[in-house]
Amino acid sequence: MSCVVRRRGSSESEADIMAYVAGRVASYKKLRQLQFVDVIPKSVSGKILRRQLRDEFVDRAKTAAA
Repeated sequence: MSCVVRRRGSSESEADIMAYVAGRVASYKKLRQLQFVDVIPKSVSGKILRRQLRDEFVDRAKTAAA
């Protein structure tokens, strides 16, 4: 899973970003899932809070399935 923060006014879709990355990396490194987020959550020391991102992804998947 990859989380991407869009710039204001950008119109790139998930497919556009996945195609861009696929053209620059090996096949086993291609993006499988992509999620747009408003902000990447970080701790006080600046580390990315991966658990919070994962929990948000699971919540979105549950609401989409319901």
